[in-house]
Amino acid sequence: MASTVPSVPTKLVDVEVATTTRRGVPAVVLAATGPELGPGGDGIDVSALTGKTGETVRHDRAWTLGVGAGTPADHRAAGAALVRALTGDDAPKSVDVLLTPDFDAEKVRAFVLGAALGGYRFKVTGEDARKRVGSLRLVTGDTGFEEVLTSAALKAHALATATSLTRDLANTPSNVKDPRWLTTTAAKIAEKVDGLSAVVRDEKWLRQQGFGGVLAVGGGSARPPRFLELTYGTTGPHLVFVGKGITFDTGGISVKPADGMHLMRTDMAGGGAVIAALIAVARRKLPIRVTGLVPCAENHVSGSSYRPGDVVRHYGGATTEVTNTDAEGRMVLADALAYAVKNLKPDLLVDVATLTGAMKVSLGLRTGGVFTPSDAIAAQVVGAGARVAEQWWRMPLLEEHAEAVHSEIADYRQCPPGPGGITAALFLQKFAGDVPWAHLDIAGPARSEKVYDEVVPGATGFGARTLVELAEHYSS
Repeated sequence: MASTVPSVPTKLVDVEVATTTRRGVPAVVLAATGPELGPGGDGIDVSALTGKTGETVRHDRAWTLGVGAGTPADHRAAGAALVRALTGDDAPKSVDVLLTPDFDAEKVRAFVLGAALGGYRFKVTGEDARKRVGSLRLVTGDTGFEEVLTSAALKAHALATATSLTRDLANTPSNVKDPRWLTTTAAKIAEKVDGLSAVVRDEKWLRQQGFGGVLAVGGGSARPPRFLELTYGTTGPHLVFVGKGITFDTGGISVKPADGMHLMRTDMAGGGAVIAALIAVARRKLPIRVTGLVPCAENHVSGSSYRPGDVVRHYGGATTEVTNTDAEGRMVLADALAYAVKNLKPDLLVDVATLTGAMKVSLGLRTGGVFTPSDAIAAQVVGAGARVAEQWWRMPLLEEHAEAVHSEIADYRQCPPGPGGITAALFLQKFAGDVPWAHLDIAGPARSEKVYDEVVPGATGFGARTLVELAEHYSS
């Protein structure tokens, strides 16, 4: 019987760097604003061209691709536009992209990232997939620079692969994707990667260990919760990434409005980013220890759902007064953070989650929020994101709201009044203890309803690249 969803992971466009073109393979000539044509442009009529970023035009013997001012952002958008244009019944199997002499490693990384992700498609359909270009050869005239550009292309493709896997996991519909599917799928992929191990724990283990937050959130579903632990490396600094793994979120008894609830299949985008990042770190063989924790549950409505007013005991013993069952992400993250602090002794603890609608209001739909008491950690996260084309903004942990997290009936109040993104972070900080910690809220940029740059509608995969880059620079 055929699967009801596309295979995971999605196959991306292949990219190579070479110094020679191929006979019989279409060429792509780069056009800067003007237009100014790069190598291979002799004889091409430029009367209808502008060179603006992403402008893709087919000519008799070649294509032209606009790269605008030639910034890395321009090249990322251009790479994505090219692959989208090379789609359809007459799509070539491969093309040669003739690089201009100013191409450096940064521009290659940007172009490859865009090209690998721009043609991404996840659709549950009985129809055959549209034909798409299968590979690109980036042709440089500088023979001494080929190795540097190849290394840059390989890294970019690895980052794109992590983003794509995050998209795959988040886009999978929730009639297929329950906690068991998510954790076992991640474990099966991890088993094929040298140096990476995966352990999946069930609801019996969660109950024995006292994961009260995960059990409370998952208690209303007929599909029980799971806890995924991915482990890579044995030496070097130890980073622990924790990702929210809510495979569908109805809001529980504090039920969500119907509008937009269908998008809650992507409410485990943080967990997907952690899974994909661990796989990418292992494949790149970084000299560092990284553990990924993904507490997985389905927040459903039934007679066994947790209630506002309940008091839940988390892993490690701390208690939380529930005030809103739709604030479920922080409940499962609290257990995982406490588990990490007690058992893993991390040098850096980072949690990633589609946590609060407040962040969409604060930062819009293309920027993630960073919460941490450490200036250095904030700079590391923002810097890592900038290098891999993911935008972050540091948010304040305001002390005047810290008291609101405390409860009269329990240790903490789950959803205190005040600015929602900030109070959620202040709640999570209680479970991070004294460990260097950052909370990344990706509620805005984890999903998109439109095409822009390398992003397509649906899950964006935001966050995975930042985690990989953070690990790579932390280890250097």
